[in-house]
Amino acid sequence: MKLLGFLFLFALAIVVKSAGASTANDPHKWIAPQSTDLRSPCPGLNTLANHGYLPRDGRNISIKMMLKAAIDGFNVGPDAIIQAAKFGLLSGDAPDTLNLDALKLHNLIEHDASISRNDFDVTGDNLHFNETIFTTLANANPGVDYYNATSAAHVQDERLAISLATNPNITNTFKEAAIRTRESGLYLSVMGNPLNGIAPKKFVQIFFREERMPIAEGWKRPTTTITAGTLDPIQNIIFDVSNWMPTQLCEDLVLGPDLTI
Repeated sequence: MKLLGFLFLFALAIVVKSAGASTANDPHKWIAPQSTDLRSPCPGLNTLANHGYLPRDGRNISIKMMLKAAIDGFNVGPDAIIQAAKFGLLSGDAPDTLNLDALKLHNLIEHDASISRNDFDVTGDNLHFNETIFTTLANANPGVDYYNATSAAHVQDERLAISLATNPNITNTFKEAAIRTRESGLYLSVMGNPLNGIAPKKFVQIFFREERMPIAEGWKRPTTTITAGTLDPIQNIIFDVSNWMPTQLCEDLVLGPDLTI
């Protein structure tokens, strides 16, 4: 009996040790970026890099890598982000890769009236998370513990109104409205239910503030693949409720870090 007891404890120790080693070596453990790591204005891409789905240094990222990271980390399908990924390559001079910080290039994919970043022409810093800007989203949909398409629309409307009042050089064409609406649909879907666009506030706030998957708090990767098709109904509500109106019909075309026509 003593021998059996010893063997049982020995086997248990091996299991515990193996489990610990597996956790310690988890390639997708959240690790805060180092000072030399590059990050973008996009909390989604930054989160994928912080969890190791994208290179943690934020450098030399291809479209193929972005699409794989999106499906592996968030269950976001290629057709939901392929256009943005392709445009992102124009942010640098490399033919088929980009660095995350290059995505701050103003008016390429980055845009005014962000829900988490400053307007470039107001502060010059459109790259880093700003808590004051984020307050509009953080305080949205009072009285309940979730965000939805309607609250996302009100956030977009309020953020645009603030930018219009404070940024004399704001760019506000249909392109910006479409990008902002897709981004809102994505954070609701990735952090919540892709079929109805309802996302727990605590998950969304961690996602933006910490650029971390809130796994410890109960978040799980969506079981429904997020596609352009699942995003459309959510985006339609956001767009309709936001009462968006353009202040320009067209804008300069950004084609690279040193090329605007």
